[in-house]
Amino acid sequence: MPYDDSPPPTRRARPLSVAAALAAVCLTAAGCGGGPEADGAGTAPPRPGADAASPTAPAPAGIASPTDSSKPLPKGPLTGRTVVIDPGHNPRNRDHTREINEKVDIGTGRKECDTTGTSTDDGYAEARFTLDVSHRLRALLEAEGARVRLTHDGDRPFGPCIDERARIGNEAKADAVVSVHADGSAVGNRGFHVILPAEVTGGGADTSKIVESSADLGARIAGHFVRTTGSEPSHYIGGKTGLDTRNDLGGLNLSTVPKVFVECGNMRDPKDAALLTSGSWRQKAAQGMADGISSYLKG
Repeated sequence: MPYDDSPPPTRRARPLSVAAALAAVCLTAAGCGGGPEADGAGTAPPRPGADAASPTAPAPAGIASPTDSSKPLPKGPLTGRTVVIDPGHNPRNRDHTREINEKVDIGTGRKECDTTGTSTDDGYAEARFTLDVSHRLRALLEAEGARVRLTHDGDRPFGPCIDERARIGNEAKADAVVSVHADGSAVGNRGFHVILPAEVTGGGADTSKIVESSADLGARIAGHFVRTTGSEPSHYIGGKTGLDTRNDLGGLNLSTVPKVFVECGNMRDPKDAALLTSGSWRQKAAQGMADGISSYLKG
């Protein structure tokens, strides 16, 4: 089945206050007054491995450095700001199972370097989805003047590992980091959610300085995402707030800069999959994230 991976023209993001962002989520979700769930509650089942097609163009192997756009940036409201976008997984992780199964330090313990991610039932891989949305998101943010870096661009044989993904954002001194994903939960589970870092200290992890700022970033993204895409916050994670707090993700635990994960929908549900495989919907998803990031950086 062909998929449209070419982004439509960009438009400028519109700011929204954090209060309005949360209100936008509450308009579509009952019981929104609760806020993020307690740490570890409502966690989705592990994503199954995806034996799915790689992106259309094969990428060269062995490039270890994060990728920057080489084109000159326009002057805009985000000039001087740095955003790191982390496309979840890597299309070729499935060819390097030994390497991605090696465990790395996540501050509070050890966890696999990376996973293959999930896919839709007809084989559209999460890793392909995340690269496409990340490219669209980069274009939108660069149009606002932001300097944008990707943790990878399908230009490596596997990974980067979760600890390196965090390190790239830290070393860039990013003003915001967003890790783009799609979930692999049960059929019937629908909606998006934004994962926030819990307060974690121990080993190499200390999120105490980024918990509040990351929650602000996540709330703004959630509010804009629901408004722009029309998707509802997840009804199976986050108590219908669109926000979930976790302490078991190395990419969050090891971050020293504001960072969130965005699970854009459930690839295993046919209705969500129909959205995730639509180029026009992916553009809306990127726009919702860009608007949330822009609101946060201007706030």
